[in-house]
Amino acid sequence: MSKKIAVLTGAGISTSAGIPDFRGPDGVWTKHPEQTKVYDIEAFLYHKEDREYSWRWQKESPVWNAQPGTAHKALVKLEQAGLLTLLATQNFDALHEKAGNSSDIIVNLHGTIGTSHCMKCHAKYDTADIMANLDNEPDPHCHRRLPYNGNMPCNGLIKTDVVYFGEALPDGALEKSYRLATQADELWVIGSTLEVMPAASIVPLAAEAGVPITIMNMGRTQYDRLADRLIHDDIATALPQLVDETIAAEQGK
Repeated sequence: MSKKIAVLTGAGISTSAGIPDFRGPDGVWTKHPEQTKVYDIEAFLYHKEDREYSWRWQKESPVWNAQPGTAHKALVKLEQAGLLTLLATQNFDALHEKAGNSSDIIVNLHGTIGTSHCMKCHAKYDTADIMANLDNEPDPHCHRRLPYNGNMPCNGLIKTDVVYFGEALPDGALEKSYRLATQADELWVIGSTLEVMPAASIVPLAAEAGVPITIMNMGRTQYDRLADRLIHDDIATALPQLVDETIAAEQGK
């Protein structure tokens, strides 16, 4: 039977794809702390100018236009080899989806910028469609017609499916991650500082369940002591190498 590998990814896997991280020494929020407001739910709900700024900032952000890097593609290869059972990510850049990993394996712990929804009637939207029309509608509202309301447009606020400060994690995301990480044969942490809770709590839970842990990150993390293997090399080359070695070892059994 194939080995089951659970993976947790953080900002470090996307920096190689041109997306600056948020909390590192050169992070967006480290240099511009005022920009945390972009993802503040209170500001978004109650201030039109903050909403417009949030939408514009997200459209112009490298997050929106980024393409998957070699590390993202390596995880697709791992899934195609039948070894990847969980891809939990703290990133909301939708790059794992763009790379080709399947949605039943991906758990977006902090949501995703790829889709949006109406906060009133819960209609779903492709964020790309909203971004394409942002010049005409800088404060997007829901145009879905409601039959039970005389066919009038809903007019609720539209928000990306990114988890903003002050919002709960997506329903069931953490529970699914805990379950699959503790049932895996290995847990790989790729490019996460493991500072952000509750996502980081996946690591000690897996360790407690006896799952061997690999941490691949340029800097130290608070859970390095729990790792069976620490890799401090460039993720863009180190992850594809690890994936190739793992697949070769499985096929050589």
